[in-house]
Amino acid sequence: MDFCDWQRLGSAAAAAEYTRRVEGLTADQRRAILVGLPPLAELERRFAGSEPGLPLSRVPCLVKDLFDRGGEPTWAGSTFLPEVRPPWPAGQDGNFVRALRAGGFAVVGKTHMVEFAYGLTGENAHYGNCMHPRFPDRMSGGSSSGSAAAVAAGLVPLAAGSDTGGSIRVPAAFCGLYGLRLTPHQAWIADAFPLAPAFDTAGWFTRTAGDMATAIAALLPASGAKGPPFRGGYLALPGLDPAVAQACAVAAGRLAAPLGAAHRTALTSDFADTALSYQVLGGVETWAIHRPWFARYRDRYDPTVRARVELAATWKPADVAASEVVRARVRRAWQAYFADHDFLILPATPFPALRLADCTQENRARILALTLPVSLGGLPALTLPVVLPGTGGLTTGLQVVVPDAGHPFLRKALGVWAQG
Repeated sequence: MDFCDWQRLGSAAAAAEYTRRVEGLTADQRRAILVGLPPLAELERRFAGSEPGLPLSRVPCLVKDLFDRGGEPTWAGSTFLPEVRPPWPAGQDGNFVRALRAGGFAVVGKTHMVEFAYGLTGENAHYGNCMHPRFPDRMSGGSSSGSAAAVAAGLVPLAAGSDTGGSIRVPAAFCGLYGLRLTPHQAWIADAFPLAPAFDTAGWFTRTAGDMATAIAALLPASGAKGPPFRGGYLALPGLDPAVAQACAVAAGRLAAPLGAAHRTALTSDFADTALSYQVLGGVETWAIHRPWFARYRDRYDPTVRARVELAATWKPADVAASEVVRARVRRAWQAYFADHDFLILPATPFPALRLADCTQENRARILALTLPVSLGGLPALTLPVVLPGTGGLTTGLQVVVPDAGHPFLRKALGVWAQG
């Protein structure tokens, strides 16, 4: 069901339909995807309270559980966050939830995530690993794992997530979804529970290009960027599986030709070796957030997340200084590129959704090599799904990177994808 299908239902019917879809999940799926299911009467109230007459009226959405909703605790994938964080004021929604409701959405619940958003593939030792709804032996991707899985499973047509190092782009690519990542320090992420504020961004997933276009038009102001003709190209970064490289090149060709040799060489060089810079700069911010309670709650962290937080505590001023040099280099590269281009297309993942055994440090590094140029650049990106032929429906994705989230090229790209 897309936005229009849901809007044809009355409040009672929509509440019953959402409940039916949730109850169709297995117990493990429900536990890994959703932070509870409101009673039917409460769901009906939420649908009925949706502002009538808006483009998104009565469309159900879910939000990742680092965005605050009045009267509900925020866990951020942990078992203890409400014990160490001041309670969110009752009756007051966080910025993003408030914006979604102002657009007409019925916010029907929250989704689980990788603990504290510190991961890319969807594991959570507390609530269960979030598996791909259509390929249950593979991961959904993270850290916005529950939101992506909820849309891929058809529970809702849109779910809100966050993206720091790829946490919307990766699950969108793994689950065959459209994903939009916004920019750091924007109001919708500013009051969410943070991972690394200099890199954290808000965004969302949809199943269809049309729904993504509708959400962008309703929620984001158009930029002052010029319209067509648009100038841009495709940059095939190294490290892709051969089948992914082929599929991404073909898909990108629907929007643009490969970059010329000069731009390709310069950007590939400028975007290389970004992982340590991100790990240091993001880690220093993460440690500052967790330091006040980490010693007391250390044993209650997911072991993988705990190890990342412990590593984050070790970075020294010299590490930060060297990492700032890399970030500055990446940002100069983007600035120079966008001086005479409107967009750049990059592959989103080097492989399709992983099996749990393949969620290794090596594969994490391969993902980050593709996503971190955008994260270090602080730029918005739209993920477009790309089906891998001969795999039975496995997917990867393309990142369409633009200088601002309201850029009109995003509408063009979605229009092309909507044509199939």
